[in-house]
Amino acid sequence: MWCPDTWRDYELLDCSGGEKLERWGGQLLVRPDPQAIWNTPRVHRGWKHNAGRYARSSSGGGKWENRSMPERWTVAWKELTFNVKPMNFKHTGLFPEQAANWDWARERIRAAGRPVSVLNLFAYTGGATLACASAGASVCHVDAARGMVQWARENARSSGLEDAPIRWIVDDCGKFVEREIRRGRFYDAIILDPPSYGRGPSGEVWKLEENLYPFLELVSRVLSPQPLFVLLNSYTTGLAPGVLTYLLETLFSAKYGGHAVSGELGLPVSESGLILPCGATGRWTASTAR
Repeated sequence: MWCPDTWRDYELLDCSGGEKLERWGGQLLVRPDPQAIWNTPRVHRGWKHNAGRYARSSSGGGKWENRSMPERWTVAWKELTFNVKPMNFKHTGLFPEQAANWDWARERIRAAGRPVSVLNLFAYTGGATLACASAGASVCHVDAARGMVQWARENARSSGLEDAPIRWIVDDCGKFVEREIRRGRFYDAIILDPPSYGRGPSGEVWKLEENLYPFLELVSRVLSPQPLFVLLNSYTTGLAPGVLTYLLETLFSAKYGGHAVSGELGLPVSESGLILPCGATGRWTASTAR
């Protein structure tokens, strides 16, 4: 299991009964987590004395309760600064477990010893984008949600990267890749964080189990002749990490050589010393990568 070990402004304090208690900078939040199926005693005072708790509704959705946290604040990861904003569906605009992947991508970029171009698809609020840019890569950041791209640009400004070589694209990821193929544009590294389910701007339905393989086939056509890596994330329940290895080996190792590995992402729990699973990641590295 891959866990980040470089957070100072984030900490998973405890988890129990389908919820997790987290420290985001100076704010304690309680949010749902379906993986925390155990009912261990809640001894940390933050369970009762927190700045906000997201409570699910029996009719679907939910809302923030006991809300005393600010509308927004910042947290730092290494030299980067991210804007945290509690959203309507429990999210905060950041997935802290992804810092394990940010570290891995930065190491690959710095070790390449050459200019590296990165395509970040379903790029959300830009954690991976800024991690790669801070390591010296040029990045194309693509997300279909205009608000998420604007949020990512705010994070870039907060991190002192507003002038970094980042292209900010609001577009459907599949249609954008198709246009890049026609334009003959290639990327040395590709990062993907596709949703489990979604709808496109014209009502197209995306189901990860049905659409991921053909989408990866499409994406493989914008990988440069001297590729560096492909990083594939999945938060789809029931999809084993080994499935990501199989996809990456089939579509990338077969064409470029190299190798793929996969594993679970996790967050260490301060109260128990154990690790909370937080999704799966597949990492393909080209044989030409230095």
